[in-house]
Amino acid sequence: MARGQLPIFERRTDDGRLMGYQVKIRKQGFPHISHQFDRLADAERFALDTLQAMTARTWTDRREAERMTLAAALDRYKGEVTVGKKSAYGEGCLIERLKRLRLAEYSLATIQGSDIAAYRDSRSAEGASANTIRIELALLSHLYTVAASDWGMPLVNPVKLARKPKLPRGRDRRLDPKPDEEGRSEEDRLLVACKASKSRHLEPIVRLAIETGMRRGEILSLQWKHVDLHHGTAHLPETKNGDSRTVPLSPEAIRVLAGLPRSIDGKVFPIGESGFVHTFQRACEKADIAGLTFHDLRHEATSRFFERGLDLMEVASITGHKSLSMLKRYTHLRARDLAKKLGVGLQGA
Repeated sequence: MARGQLPIFERRTDDGRLMGYQVKIRKQGFPHISHQFDRLADAERFALDTLQAMTARTWTDRREAERMTLAAALDRYKGEVTVGKKSAYGEGCLIERLKRLRLAEYSLATIQGSDIAAYRDSRSAEGASANTIRIELALLSHLYTVAASDWGMPLVNPVKLARKPKLPRGRDRRLDPKPDEEGRSEEDRLLVACKASKSRHLEPIVRLAIETGMRRGEILSLQWKHVDLHHGTAHLPETKNGDSRTVPLSPEAIRVLAGLPRSIDGKVFPIGESGFVHTFQRACEKADIAGLTFHDLRHEATSRFFERGLDLMEVASITGHKSLSMLKRYTHLRARDLAKKLGVGLQGA
């Protein structure tokens, strides 16, 4: 189509001064398009590109994506997606924080990979961990995926255009077996402090974590109806990964559970998660143990599984690790056992 035939109209003031140009496209089978420009060249380029795309059947309606801000999209995502998640409260808090960003004022269509990279770098400068930043970027990325698939917005996901921060090497914090002046290991001191705690649930929870490798949330949400002491199993209908899992119980884990009273609400441990975190931290301080988190007990349990001779698949079925690569950092434990076996073999040759 010749430029003189493009549907472009001058916009003038009441006294006849030129204000700009307006493109009005009316084409059968497509929605009416109206767009204003200050420069004629921009109006001509937009009109020509739009009409050619419509003729080639490659045109997509970006108007809603250009109108909807990131803040509005986050609100919609929270109401449609977050609300159904087990982590709805935590993700909702993250969404409210993201809405306060200047980036939240931008439309979904205008946010670029460089904007996401700038956000990544600013969060890193604030001291946020690489894993925290990756979680935040994952939320934004999924929002764009939902906007494209469920909301019908033809968008390029800018999060995929920005590099993710590199995760540091996994923590290797384990309970130190070396005895103190009184001959007690870290595990001994921790269990004594837990037993002395005002919370009667703390010691059995810690013992269960060391024996089973279950996550904090999995232990605190455990129901008696899912515990089978006769067969030595604890069923987790919903885990962090979204899958169910049945955890085998060691004799010590069975002993711990068998000694617990039954609560009316059916929970094995009727205690809140936030209160438990503070209680565990106080026990570590009382035991004079520095740098230990509750999640480190999961690492301790996983290490012990390998030291007992279990293979990758067996350990994964117990701990619920979805990726075997996450367990490969424990293979040095098996290598030591193999070296011992090789040594025995050579000595006996």
